[in-house]
Amino acid sequence: MSDLSTDFRLPSGCPACGSHRMQVSEVKNPDDKVFCASCRRYICLWHEAESALEHGPSSETEALIEKAANRKDD
Repeated sequence: MSDLSTDFRLPSGCPACGSHRMQVSEVKNPDDKVFCASCRRYICLWHEAESALEHGPSSETEALIEKAANRKDD
């Protein structure tokens, strides 16, 4: 992935390595590909990742981890 990407955390981990840290283009077009930040495997399209993020985490612990990992550093 190029230097113009951003990291975020998905509720479901990468099927190859289990990491929850993903990368997508900073533009975040609906058809942009999402890759695992650890092993670089293609995971899904951005619009599918957005849906997973909107659906939310499966537990309270997962919610706290996602809140910390996906916070905006403004």
